[in-house]
Amino acid sequence: MKRAFILSLVLLFTLNLHSHPWKPSHYVIIDTDGGVDDMNAISLLLASPDVRVLAIISSSGVLSAEKTYLKVKSLLKGFYHEGLPVGINRKTGYQSRNFESALQAKWGDESGIDLSKAEDFMQLIKETFSAEKTKISFICLGGMSTVNAAVKELADFNKHVNEIIWSADGITDTRGFNYNIDKRAAMSILKGDTPLKIVRGFGKENFYDRELLKTISETNTVYAIRISEFFHSEAAVKDSFPFTGYDEMAALYIHYPGLFKTDSVNHKTENTPYEKSSLRSNYVRILKGQTVIRNQVIKEFPSDPLFYSADVEPSVTEIIKKYGTDEWTSGVLANELHRHLGVFAIVGVKMGIRAREYFCTGVDEFRVTSFAGSIPPLSCMNDGLQVSTGATPGHGLLTVISDTITRPVAEFTYLNHTIRLTLKPEIAEKIQSELKEIDFVYGLDSNIYWELVRKNSIKYWFNLDRHDIFIIEEIR
Repeated sequence: MKRAFILSLVLLFTLNLHSHPWKPSHYVIIDTDGGVDDMNAISLLLASPDVRVLAIISSSGVLSAEKTYLKVKSLLKGFYHEGLPVGINRKTGYQSRNFESALQAKWGDESGIDLSKAEDFMQLIKETFSAEKTKISFICLGGMSTVNAAVKELADFNKHVNEIIWSADGITDTRGFNYNIDKRAAMSILKGDTPLKIVRGFGKENFYDRELLKTISETNTVYAIRISEFFHSEAAVKDSFPFTGYDEMAALYIHYPGLFKTDSVNHKTENTPYEKSSLRSNYVRILKGQTVIRNQVIKEFPSDPLFYSADVEPSVTEIIKKYGTDEWTSGVLANELHRHLGVFAIVGVKMGIRAREYFCTGVDEFRVTSFAGSIPPLSCMNDGLQVSTGATPGHGLLTVISDTITRPVAEFTYLNHTIRLTLKPEIAEKIQSELKEIDFVYGLDSNIYWELVRKNSIKYWFNLDRHDIFIIEEIR
């Protein structure tokens, strides 16, 4: 009996380590008021594969809702998350402060962003509730106007929302900035029956120290680069507040609640960070995407060039640096699955990773329809799509259309939205003409043919930037 109990514990521990092979632990809607700490908190949440950001709402507070919307959209554009929906709450009566340091902080390139197309926040929340059936955490990085309006207007709010996580100064605090953005809304949520978790900061103490900032600057992800650029900007140098790490604690809390001291009042909790060194190290883990076990059999893909074939070896470090670990590992797996290095397999990998970026989602989370058919070499694209997205025939998520004119095109559907990615015609024509020429000169049965195909594949793997080679269209 004792042995059976111990075995059960071991099995439970193992299951917790690996958990669900793809499903994130947290599905969230973020409400932001444009503070610089909001930018860092949002970047952390986007960086974590254990969090799925479903929507972001811009509200008034540190900045106006309109200025906040521009900041958020520019941030997502810089991360290539154009498909992540952003709503705006123009209804709050709070007069935003438009702090100069927050106005100066650069979240991204705001050119071309059309405010008139901003979706109303309530409509976006309704759409999100309709599309996603998993319980949601509503993360408030500013005031409570938006979430309070949703609670009052949507009768099924508690059916969809598991908890409200609020970055604020405490359950009984009435002097904090986020509380005073909308006092009535704050009081209403504090008295309401939706579970509320208030996450505090370190007060006036600095969370960011020299060592943490150095580590962030050396981390090669788009999220780390954006945060590092901010802390080296004039906006950060002029203001001591960003170094305290305020709203970032909300992102850290949902990952590592054990690093916070919790005090409870009814179904409300006040969570205070207490272990800076552990929080700092885990901050970096989030930025590196190390919040889940990504692989199912091996622990980690080697980044040492010496591990790889002699002709691939010179390109390994630069490909990882240019396109990230995710594209590299997907490319390796796709070519091993494919049993040879193929250009269109690489195109499929890049296309799948780009679609995941667009929606800001993980593997196995959308449906893919490929128009590459079933005749090589174009059909090789399907292998790259499978590996990079997890949309396989076995999962029932990949459909290959073969009864039309085949072309390097695929459609991706996620949460009721569909986009079409097309390899730019000039690139497709160049690749296909090169393959035809090699075939014409040497023939498919020649070793020289496959050597030249391999050489071309490595060249295109290195040279084709997934952000430049596809035409992206919103279908619905």
